[in-house]
Amino acid sequence: MIKHFRHRGLNPDHVDKIRVILARLDRAAKPEDMNLPGLRLHHLRGDLAGLWSVTVRAKWRIIFRCENGHVTDVELIDYH
Repeated sequence: MIKHFRHRGLNPDHVDKIRVILARLDRAAKPEDMNLPGLRLHHLRGDLAGLWSVTVRAKWRIIFRCENGHVTDVELIDYH
């Protein structure tokens, strides 16, 4: 369960959406659980193959992996 995250240094305009995404990831059992309007869920390829991505805003993404009904390897990245 995600209780809090450190948001120091993040764009303040992104913090609320990141919190929403993290809360949804905490309840997700499969990638499709994150297929919500505005998040633009997609499977990654190349160096990030095996990971999934949802959009925070503009070029910022939260990437993650789903294994055995659990979300792992969650990271906020500058995607492009």
